[in-house]
Amino acid sequence: MKRLSELEAGQRGVINSFEKDEIFIKLMEMGCVPGELVRVDQVAPLGDPISITVAGYHLSLRLSEASSIFIDVETNQI
Repeated sequence: MKRLSELEAGQRGVINSFEKDEIFIKLMEMGCVPGELVRVDQVAPLGDPISITVAGYHLSLRLSEASSIFIDVETNQI
């Protein structure tokens, strides 16, 4: 299991859980719910923010937000 902030562009996985802090409700309202497939589309040149696809739409997250999401990384990346 990795944090979403540790994934590189093109990697994907399934949301497993959240670190317990005040941001997890906001993330769940945006479609980041456990069991949802997420893919990292782009990483900004300086590493922050990242662009992801989740629940059928694109979302930009700060690294501080992405680091609170735990991901089960898919091993067979295409």
